[in-house]
Amino acid sequence: MYRRRSTSVTKVGNIAIGGDNPIRIQSMATTDTNDTEASVAQAKCIIDAGGELVRFTTQGKREAENMRNISARLKADGYDTPLVADVHFTAHTADVAALYCEKVRINPGNYVDPGRTFKHLEYTDEEYAEELKKIERTLVPFLNICKEHHTAVRIGVNHGSLSDRIMSRYGDTPEGIVESCMEFLRICRRENFNDIVISIKASNTVVMVTTVRLLVETMDKEDMHFPLHLGVTEAGEGEDGRIKSAVGIGALLTEGIGDTIRVSLSEEPEAEIPVARRLVELIPECTAARENAVIKDDTLYLSLTADTWEDLQLKAAMAAGAILIDKKAHDLVIEGSGSFIPPRGDKKGALVDLQDSILQAARIKFTKTEYISCPGCGRTLYDLRTTIARIKEATRGMTGLKIGIMGCIVNGPGEMADADYGYVGAGRGKISLYKNKECVLKNIPEEEAVDRLLELIRNDKKVD
Repeated sequence: MYRRRSTSVTKVGNIAIGGDNPIRIQSMATTDTNDTEASVAQAKCIIDAGGELVRFTTQGKREAENMRNISARLKADGYDTPLVADVHFTAHTADVAALYCEKVRINPGNYVDPGRTFKHLEYTDEEYAEELKKIERTLVPFLNICKEHHTAVRIGVNHGSLSDRIMSRYGDTPEGIVESCMEFLRICRRENFNDIVISIKASNTVVMVTTVRLLVETMDKEDMHFPLHLGVTEAGEGEDGRIKSAVGIGALLTEGIGDTIRVSLSEEPEAEIPVARRLVELIPECTAARENAVIKDDTLYLSLTADTWEDLQLKAAMAAGAILIDKKAHDLVIEGSGSFIPPRGDKKGALVDLQDSILQAARIKFTKTEYISCPGCGRTLYDLRTTIARIKEATRGMTGLKIGIMGCIVNGPGEMADADYGYVGAGRGKISLYKNKECVLKNIPEEEAVDRLLELIRNDKKVD
């Protein structure tokens, strides 16, 4: 049994999260939530793969109400896995979703505050206090609905969707991210509402790990000990997505932090489950490897045994994560033994590539193009996977370049704020392109957008 900071237990339908309960594995559907047949089918795929919670986007009242049909169909077919509604921008949608789902996720960055525009706002203390009262006036009726229907709440803060209000007072800092969460938690405690799970996510592993640690410290000081959901959002796909997730999630799991996890990959949602499950299974071994790691001349040396190449990747990323994020070393050497077979059969070259990938995931050394791509959901406004493949093929080898590829605007402009370029779904079949935080081309037809992005990159002096 590994120590976890969350001593409170939250019931979500027929499962319990936190305390001495198992670390729960979850994923999110990519279907249109209004399409009952497709949503039920994909939920079954996630559950059959081992998912213990399934989340759906509920953009509006119509989607929230259809969760009743999805839930009923799944239960009729013998599936009683808890369903989670994901709500952004329209607080009243959460009120409806709470009637039909075992848990509702709300985002403090846009639950009451308007969407992020990167504008600096000035508040007197009195004006700021009034903004907090606005949150309370909207949140308390929602909590009352959740109490009545035994619905749990996930307070899910995303680095990419912090409100302009929080950004203006606290800056783009871990302190601001944590305060965005604590504003809601303090209201929940005053209302004696404790069926809560908390997540703080970022695509930057350093921000994610640093902020979750600070949240734990802050909650401890205020005698709060709610279960924590871990994830690196917009981690990407393939090996890079797995390594990046293992660095961030693994850094915290090996510290005893985390009660439920999701590995956010730009792939089919059921593909996330075995990766997440393996991260949980590897906690004992990777904790020991981290504690026994050798650091010499600013280099971390890891000696690991694995039967598969993916296992070696996950073990190395988990064991190295916290050490590299904390800058206790700035280089990495991996010695691997076992029956694993690396890509192309070149063991030495594969280990060097793995070392570089982990160093990049920990934000220490950039040796290849960085892709910040979302996993997709029912809000995605274009063919995400095909687009990612086209962009990656055209930009591979542009060392140090960071490109954000986002299905919609919920986290898009914010989560890729440190990217050099961004490709964001703006409407059905329409794309907006970003350069740093600035939208430079709006509502481009999807069929032209990748070429326009590549033209933008080629014309930039950065890659001359």
